[in-house]
Amino acid sequence: MMHFSPYFNYRKRFRYAALLILALLFAGNQQIKAQQVVLQGFWWDYSNANYPNGWANYIADLAPRLKAMGIDAVWMPPTIKNSNQGNGYSPFDNYDLGDKYQKGFLATRVGNKDELLRGVAILHANGIDVVQDIVLNHNDGAGSANGAGGQDPAAYEDFTTSKYKNFRYVSYGTPAADETAANYLARSGRFSKNWQNFNPNPGNNTTSGDQNAVLFGPDISYYNGSYGQSSNATFNPVQGADYMRNKEREWLIWYKKQAGFDGVRLDAVKHFPAFAMEDFLYNLQSNAGWANGGATMYAVGEWVGGSAQLDQWCTDVQDRAGTFDFSMRDGIYSMVSGGGNFDLGTLPGYQQGRRVVLTGSTYVHRTVPFVNNHDTFRPTVDANGNYTGWNTGSELAPHIDPFDPRLSPAYAVLMAVDGSPQLFFEDLFNIGSTGKRYSHSPKSATDLPVRSDIENLIWCHQNLRFKDGAYKVRWQAADHLVIERSTKAIIGVNDNFSAWQNSTVTCDFAPGTVLKDYSGANGTSTVTVSGSQTVAINTPPCNGTAAGGRRGYSVWAPTNAVTNYTKTGRATTQEWELANDLGDSDPRSLQQGGALPGASTAYRTAGRIYMSANKALSYTLIPTDATRSLTVAVLNSAGTVVSSSTGTGNLGGTYTPTAEGWYTLKAKNATTTNPTQRVFVKATYTAPTVVTGAMTGRRDAAVLANTQDMPTAEVSVYPNPTTADRIDLVLQTSSPQTATVRLHDLTGRLVHEETVRLYAGSNELRLGVKRALPTGIYQLTVPEFKISRKLALR
Repeated sequence: MMHFSPYFNYRKRFRYAALLILALLFAGNQQIKAQQVVLQGFWWDYSNANYPNGWANYIADLAPRLKAMGIDAVWMPPTIKNSNQGNGYSPFDNYDLGDKYQKGFLATRVGNKDELLRGVAILHANGIDVVQDIVLNHNDGAGSANGAGGQDPAAYEDFTTSKYKNFRYVSYGTPAADETAANYLARSGRFSKNWQNFNPNPGNNTTSGDQNAVLFGPDISYYNGSYGQSSNATFNPVQGADYMRNKEREWLIWYKKQAGFDGVRLDAVKHFPAFAMEDFLYNLQSNAGWANGGATMYAVGEWVGGSAQLDQWCTDVQDRAGTFDFSMRDGIYSMVSGGGNFDLGTLPGYQQGRRVVLTGSTYVHRTVPFVNNHDTFRPTVDANGNYTGWNTGSELAPHIDPFDPRLSPAYAVLMAVDGSPQLFFEDLFNIGSTGKRYSHSPKSATDLPVRSDIENLIWCHQNLRFKDGAYKVRWQAADHLVIERSTKAIIGVNDNFSAWQNSTVTCDFAPGTVLKDYSGANGTSTVTVSGSQTVAINTPPCNGTAAGGRRGYSVWAPTNAVTNYTKTGRATTQEWELANDLGDSDPRSLQQGGALPGASTAYRTAGRIYMSANKALSYTLIPTDATRSLTVAVLNSAGTVVSSSTGTGNLGGTYTPTAEGWYTLKAKNATTTNPTQRVFVKATYTAPTVVTGAMTGRRDAAVLANTQDMPTAEVSVYPNPTTADRIDLVLQTSSPQTATVRLHDLTGRLVHEETVRLYAGSNELRLGVKRALPTGIYQLTVPEFKISRKLALR
């Protein structure tokens, strides 16, 4: 998400001597784990008209192309329910993955829960891991669809949230009958939250410092004494010490089991304590039962700072996660923006020190070097999505233009240094000049063209096995940097626009080894390692005049390399919990969840899975009362039971579908003498790699008939607090539209209203307030998008 912290420039400009600290050199045959090429599978205001509120479907359709490129993992945006169908960074209900009807809609921008789980399974079927974006610092959007019931008058004043700190959620037992305060405050969904769970509170009465400032919504407090009850809610369970830490831990384990994701990207980790983060990581890795990620689970935290700060946070979480290397990114940006005047030889010195850690006998790549991400990259675009400029005021750090000729050497560095390189969607794919940002087919290389330099670098990184070789800096000069991955490849980087660079370097390849340039920049030319193990490395300029149009990099390796990096498809395991405080019985919801009803043999629906034909399903029911006879069943799309198991204790069965499609998992009491019971249903199955037919339009007709997919939008106010004479907004929307912007004071009185014309993408607006408004908290609303935000005037 976007943060208001400045882009720190704390790192010292280490020069050549300091590069000795980079020498975390390990044997070339040492086992290396958690090193992956990760694609950020979205951009800031991601949307596509062919996949309305269904990004999981979009990524699933893109998956076969990603597999062919050699992408190891996809970083997915946040997938829990927000107060609007925005990009996910204003989390509302942790236990709503697009299966509950609340806030006036069902699906998140990623899709409904069925589509999300199918998307995960399809990525797995293509051999691609899922890295889930998780927001642990804040919640937002308290109140019903119109905000009713969200305020607690007893809350401590933080001058930002206007005391909107009653978080109550729909559940199977308490669906959203209406949007009144009374209905909202009686909702009994799991993980309700009260004002004492946020800063400031009696246990942590401060809003100062990075960890307590209320920047993005009610700011979660993970301290032991941050608990209490609402002063005005009717559903008001007693809380105990460490409430938020305990409940977040429980939710994360549930989430990993339910969705089946493989790794985590952790948002804004600077803004909450490292002791809580270490706790959560330990439990995801080692205390999630069958869903344990293990000590080498991919995990990366977003901490914006210098290399020493990044290293310290890694130490504080006991190296259970790495960080995005903002220090290295500072150097990469300096190279790109320097116009050839940057001293390229200093670039390795920018990397954070804590990059590869030893876990048992396994080296784990924890650091994540990157060029761009959704926080550093905020273009302004026209109605078709083509770049028209840059919304630099919303960028966490200065963007790197993907059309800059030095993008290629930037990615060559990314691939060559230690770590798991993160690729940004708008760098790998061109959606900034095709006119099809919002209308392309992800299956089409014409609609969604890939940048060939980056595709080539992925091929080289994977097929030449860069990270199996020790990292050694072989040459450092103002315009030429040469890095060897010992006996795997030698990578040359050149930031000069027009002049080739040729340097003779030492290497670990045996004398007489013949190397060729796998970038293609040097055509069919080869070089031979001398008897003293030196070799001449020739790297093209950035102007694209080299063979194949290559810009600023070369990759030298033995001539016998072939395409041998393959992604092996696999099954997915997901687990549903049937309980009355989960799911939703509203007819506009997916109608999943709910404990097995007492004195009844009525089925409860756990969920749906999308299976490939002729691939076996294994399913299990785990009861909480093993003495009662229960039934678990699998139903096809026609509602016919195709497999079932009845009995006491854990129940299980297998089924092999003959046709691809949706299958439903259900459970019930086998006899009417049974009391109500909470149960778990687990399924291990294989999705198809490619879905037959269109991914969109496969939601249940009954759900679609009762649910309106509204246009997607996000609004940001800069700065906030602001002044009445200068209220600046950024409204980001997926489609052109006329919208109404309104300001109400705390009494509900309308104090300003204006109509604005929006274009697809980012729209920078200044409200035309004609009279001075008193200081205080105001409610800013955009009814067309069901957006409601607090605004502080000073």
